[in-house]
Amino acid sequence: MASRSVRAKAWARIVASDPGLLRLTAGLRTVCSIALTLAVLAFLRADVSHLVAGAIAAMVATFAIREKERTPQAVTLALGLPVALAAVSLSALLHSYRVAGDLAFLGLIFGAVYGRRFGDRGTALGLVVFQVYFLSLFVGATVPALPRLCVAIVIAFGCSAVARFALVPDTPAGILDRLRQAFRARLAQLISAYLDLFDAGPDDLQKVLDEVRHRTAALHETAMMIQGRLEEGTSDPAMARLVQRRIADAEIAAERLGLLLLTARSAKRADTLTLHLPGAPLPSGGPLPERDETTAVLRRDLEALHLLVLRPAAETAGTAVSHVRNRLLAYREEENLPHAPAAVQDVFRGIGELGRAVLGLRIAFEGPQDESADTPATARSREELDAEDAAIDGSEEAARPEAEATGLRRPTTRAAVQVAVGSALAMVGGEFLSSQRWYWAVLTCWIVFINTASTGEILVKGYRRLVGTVLGVVAGILLAGVVGHHTWTAFGLVLLFIFAMFYTAPLSYTLMSFFVTAMLGLLYTVLHTYTASVLLLRIEETALGVFCGIVAAAVVLPVHTDRRTNELLGTTLARLADVTEAAVGQLSGGPAVNLLDRARDLDQALADLRSSTQPLTHPITPMRARRDTARYLVAMLETCAYHARALAATAELLPEHPSIAADPRLRGAGRRIVHNIEAIATHVGDEQSDAAIETGPSIAAMLKPGTLGAPHYDRVTDRVLRHLQRLDEAVAGLARPLHVPTQPPKA
Repeated sequence: MASRSVRAKAWARIVASDPGLLRLTAGLRTVCSIALTLAVLAFLRADVSHLVAGAIAAMVATFAIREKERTPQAVTLALGLPVALAAVSLSALLHSYRVAGDLAFLGLIFGAVYGRRFGDRGTALGLVVFQVYFLSLFVGATVPALPRLCVAIVIAFGCSAVARFALVPDTPAGILDRLRQAFRARLAQLISAYLDLFDAGPDDLQKVLDEVRHRTAALHETAMMIQGRLEEGTSDPAMARLVQRRIADAEIAAERLGLLLLTARSAKRADTLTLHLPGAPLPSGGPLPERDETTAVLRRDLEALHLLVLRPAAETAGTAVSHVRNRLLAYREEENLPHAPAAVQDVFRGIGELGRAVLGLRIAFEGPQDESADTPATARSREELDAEDAAIDGSEEAARPEAEATGLRRPTTRAAVQVAVGSALAMVGGEFLSSQRWYWAVLTCWIVFINTASTGEILVKGYRRLVGTVLGVVAGILLAGVVGHHTWTAFGLVLLFIFAMFYTAPLSYTLMSFFVTAMLGLLYTVLHTYTASVLLLRIEETALGVFCGIVAAAVVLPVHTDRRTNELLGTTLARLADVTEAAVGQLSGGPAVNLLDRARDLDQALADLRSSTQPLTHPITPMRARRDTARYLVAMLETCAYHARALAATAELLPEHPSIAADPRLRGAGRRIVHNIEAIATHVGDEQSDAAIETGPSIAAMLKPGTLGAPHYDRVTDRVLRHLQRLDEAVAGLARPLHVPTQPPKA
């Protein structure tokens, strides 16, 4: 039993660290594809150069495919084979014609990048054509060697198909199920961090809060990954909506519990910003550090909640776990709360709400649960969940079309021109460094443009690639001396490095570059072309490629980091205003709309903004003030997004929740918040604008009960008012670093 528990905990850590096991699957699939290719080619007695060509082609055929469903994957793989054969044939035919070959390569580079505008398939075919042409340069493809090289590529694509569809198969439903397990594991980790927060003394509080922030961000990342897989991984739109709602409920309830726990530790209500901004003011000492019977019960119930999240539903029926669940859900009823300060009682309420969210997740993912041990409080929670589920009709809001740029303003066209110019510079400069291996500079220039959209992003990515390359060269020199000419030992290490490359790619671009360079050192050893000078040349070519990419990005149709971040900031603010206006409108009695989809659109816009600010927040940036401002703005927007998500989730409950009713007075409060968000967005778009935010009484004061003809205060829950108040304060906080002026409320 103990060993099984240890294995379960270890597996939970793996699942949490790699949501959906996407990195593990990608690494295993690529390694299986290459290993199978090498086995087939070795059986056919292919020489070493064809083994290398087959291995690289198998890797390309595997990682280039990006579609989520199997049929589109198969179509793209089938289309990729003739594209690959055409690319290698063109390279072999132009092998003796240097200028023509270079011009053809530039044309392929432009077309490969431009193809991204056609979606995942265009991106995949672009990767295939570029990487296979590069492969032909790497192995020195010639016309006499072309037939055998084509055979190796055909075998590689066939083995890639076998690895993808037979050896390491994947389905959208399977990925979604693993993502759900990851969400549960990360939720348990966040609750574990809350236990540490509960126990932390003043000296440890900063460290524990950093861990809470990290776990909160990780849970949100998994929620976003699930959102991206709902359409393909669920059986129908109604199920997708159900899962979306349950994930949103759990995420919001978990973050709310952290805020309530922080408030219980402090002398005043905790600021939501504390959970999003490193270095934010720490809460001052409160009642929790003084242990008494109530705090002992609170700690026990946090541990029970952690157990409830981790334990599979099949193990909860007829056991003590069901009694634990009943006890936690009972805290949703006022009469079951212990005698304690109001802030501590709020934590018990938060535990009850998160327990309800966990129950909803179980029902959504695993079907009806055993109800034999239900208490009245648990039965009421089930009834609420059933009513919410019944109200979901699966209707989907039509996507709102966005204006698309044309010509050179289109991102794919601009990037294609930039990469072509940068590659031309890299070709010329690379020839001066080495007439044989100039293509390394071109490869680096190509890679630094992938998934980047501004000059700053390219600079940071180029820096990371150069650091990884230098470290990889050192490792390659050491490994070459150890491996010598043991071909199959070298190929074994190559497979290990390829797995590590794919497993670490989403985590660290520097690590990925390290494994790529170390692997290339081994391939040169296998090809008997290894020397220390060759690997040192790779550093020089990499530095040249980075430089050419930066020059092209800065000179040719540049997109400066400030411009890029301002555009994304404007988009994020527009989405925030959209969610807030729609949620407040529905809470005020307006028509129902698909609020959770809008909230996730906001989350995606915020994720794009966070990525674009990396050049500004990177540790090596010399502009400390800008770095601090960027971090503050992103953290403040994350705070706004949390409160907007909570409002959206609450508004969606209106039709079926007995304790929530529409209150028309909210419309006025929401109007001010939306006006302020739009004023900030206007100022971001035009710093000379005279747009100003409105100040005024707090939301709670505006909605004070007793107003003539107004509904009673309890018609709208205190939680809604709290989120509106915090959103109003956070929006005002956004205005300060952006220097947006304020004005008194209009009469």
